[in-house]
Amino acid sequence: MARGKLRIYLGAAPGVGKTYAMLSEAHRRVERGTDCAVAFVEHHHRPRTEVMLHGLEQISRKEIEYRGATFTEMDVDAVLTRRPQVALVDELAHTNIPGSRNDKRWQDVEELLAAGIDVVSTVNIQHLESLGDVVESITGVRQRETVPDEVVRRADQIELVDMSPQALRRRMAHGNIYKSDKVDAALSNYFRPGNLTALRELALLWVADRVDEYLTEYRSEHQVSTIWGSRERIVVGLTGGPEGRTLLRRAARLAEKGAGGEVMAVYISRSDGLTAASPKELAVQRTLVEDLGGTFHHVVGEDVSVALLDFSRGVNATQIVMGVSRRRSWQYVFGPGVGATVARESGPDLDVHLITHDEAGKGRGLQVARGARLGRSRIIWGWLVGVLGPALLTLLLTSVTPNVGLANDMLLFLTLTVAAALLGGLFPALASAVVGSLLLNWYFTSPVHTLTIADPKNIVAIAIFVGVAVSVASVVDLAARRTHQAARLRAESEILSFLAGSVLRGENSLEALLERVRETFGMESAALLERTGELDPWTCAGSVGPRPAENPDNADVDVPIGDHISLALSGRVLPAADRRVLAAFAAQAVVVLDRSRLQREADQAKELAEGNRIRTALLAAVSHDLRTPLAGIKAAVTSLRSEDVDWSEEDQADLLEAIEDGADRLDQLVGNLLDMSRLQTGTVTPIIRETDLDEVVPMALGGVPEDSVELDIPETLPMVHVDRGLLERAVANVVENAVKYSPEEEKVLVSASAIADRVEVRVVDRGPGVPDEAKDRIFEPFQRHGDSPRGAGVGLGLAVARGFTEAMGGTLAAEDTPGGGLTMVLSVLTAPERRPEQPVQPDLPDATTP
Repeated sequence: MARGKLRIYLGAAPGVGKTYAMLSEAHRRVERGTDCAVAFVEHHHRPRTEVMLHGLEQISRKEIEYRGATFTEMDVDAVLTRRPQVALVDELAHTNIPGSRNDKRWQDVEELLAAGIDVVSTVNIQHLESLGDVVESITGVRQRETVPDEVVRRADQIELVDMSPQALRRRMAHGNIYKSDKVDAALSNYFRPGNLTALRELALLWVADRVDEYLTEYRSEHQVSTIWGSRERIVVGLTGGPEGRTLLRRAARLAEKGAGGEVMAVYISRSDGLTAASPKELAVQRTLVEDLGGTFHHVVGEDVSVALLDFSRGVNATQIVMGVSRRRSWQYVFGPGVGATVARESGPDLDVHLITHDEAGKGRGLQVARGARLGRSRIIWGWLVGVLGPALLTLLLTSVTPNVGLANDMLLFLTLTVAAALLGGLFPALASAVVGSLLLNWYFTSPVHTLTIADPKNIVAIAIFVGVAVSVASVVDLAARRTHQAARLRAESEILSFLAGSVLRGENSLEALLERVRETFGMESAALLERTGELDPWTCAGSVGPRPAENPDNADVDVPIGDHISLALSGRVLPAADRRVLAAFAAQAVVVLDRSRLQREADQAKELAEGNRIRTALLAAVSHDLRTPLAGIKAAVTSLRSEDVDWSEEDQADLLEAIEDGADRLDQLVGNLLDMSRLQTGTVTPIIRETDLDEVVPMALGGVPEDSVELDIPETLPMVHVDRGLLERAVANVVENAVKYSPEEEKVLVSASAIADRVEVRVVDRGPGVPDEAKDRIFEPFQRHGDSPRGAGVGLGLAVARGFTEAMGGTLAAEDTPGGGLTMVLSVLTAPERRPEQPVQPDLPDATTP
């Protein structure tokens, strides 16, 4: 019996329309005469999904008793008995009620497929088992119901049901997905724009990888060797030289120009393990390509060109990036080089980019390390070979192998001279040439044992010997000196580049710069000294290291900068060649010093300006907001004390109530002013304890009318780690602000929910709302957005609320209320010992409607 085919509608999140798409496909198949039946579809009482079920045969479900309740699950036996051609099974990752035939619904589907029944099903990307940790890190919710990736990958057809986050949130706000009482919680928790965007990207990447697997499998089955440019894959050929970094960055820019571009760096080594690459440089390039989002590959191959082309075609690459050859011009007589060979053999389906770089044409040798001047050990060996070598060679030629001929004797002595030049440089080679010529004249040139030479040809031969020896020695010594100069210039350029980069980055740490000076030149200490006048004493603006110089005259190195600043170094005397770089360090130190002082002055000016602004606002508040309740109290008291008016008891009660209201307003205003003062001076010290939220929030509603707030605080919330008094004041200020701006006929909703290791208190009003550009400004002191419809206040309530919340380690932010209004979200941490190891998934159904 042939196995049935599985078709899956994959969604990025609940609500994108998977179930609707599945039912639409069923209607199309029924119209074509296909026998389709609904094995299990949950519409969750959504009208549009329920309408799509009309006209489709529905197989009755199986009822299961569990813990005193009755649940319905898919009846696998009934489906197998009915045996439709196509069965519709919703929610593939669903966990069956205990007592069912299988633990998971995907296992039920496997039975249907094994019986030869085609199945159309749905699943969300967050339910794939391999993505559980990723989804939890994004949403803070651990998915309890998962399906193995292999089950989904084995599907004969996977169709992505996609929708933009903005459109999905609009559908949610319109009530097309969840009931109205769950909309606000869903939009503010799981269905945040960032969460939806990340889940959408996960779904797109997963499907793209699945398509890539299909393509690779098809090419393998049909033995397709040509490259299909369905996706930009760029292979970077690395040699282990420093130009590799340039090639990698260039390839990354090429990949960015095409959607889904991929960079793969490959280094090809010989099978015998011999390599001219620097392991350190390869490690740096491996890190670089990984930082750029690519992958690093190490391939073994005798022929670099063939191995590179085979690798590129094997991964279905579309482009190869290589560097221009480092060969010198004369080396091309041995062949065209790897770059030219790859470009010639690549064919029309594989583009080859040859990138220029600084190392082009400089030879294949690796960069010589800094400080490449001939070392002491090499010089000693050079003198030994140059002086003792000719003597030992003479002993060997005269006693062991005599009469080999003057020409051969001269070649052997010339070999020692070349060896001395390679080891010790110019002077050991000159010494070898002199000693060798004397020994040749004394022992091997007629007449022997004299310094005279009878045959003129021998004079020419010895002269040529000395000339070649001196030439070789000069070339080796010049190369060593040029290498040392290049290393020094490179070090200077790196230092100057660091200084330029620190200027661009705006680094203001004088101590860090002085430490860099001390490390660069190997000094014990470094200090930047300054004075105000010629006769004033020197003062230290900054120093590093032990016992820094207190006066430029006491320093080993003194670099004056102008008339009143000097960079003083202690430890050793530096050569004059180091002064140029040291002067650049000194100039940068002065810039850093001036910048740090200007920054301090700017900070002080900002503090003064802020203080002036607060004082001005405070005066305005005192002159208006504080005087208004005082005027009411004064008027009421004056009226009560008036002897010419006989007040009734009712009038007296009204006047006393007015006095009480005015005193309450004064108390609130003065309390906020004092709280703001405490926050500004940093004297707020929270006493953090475990607290039940349902005990704090109701206490914070004492300052608002009873019928103006609707409270929804579940008793099952975990305890929070807060200062009870500060939290009560923060919630009270937020609620009072919401009531003040909300229409009188609309109640303010105060709800709470747990998300991961935090608890969020949401204060939802239906007022005019606040534009996005003003959402942060309303938390500043003495700020009131628009006109306060009923009140009063100096604009400190929200500033105090945010200050208290942040003092407890929480956050307070403003969001738009779906349908109009403003929602304040106050988030605090749960008690550490009460935090669940795995966040509980919100009780939100997975099925969706259009």
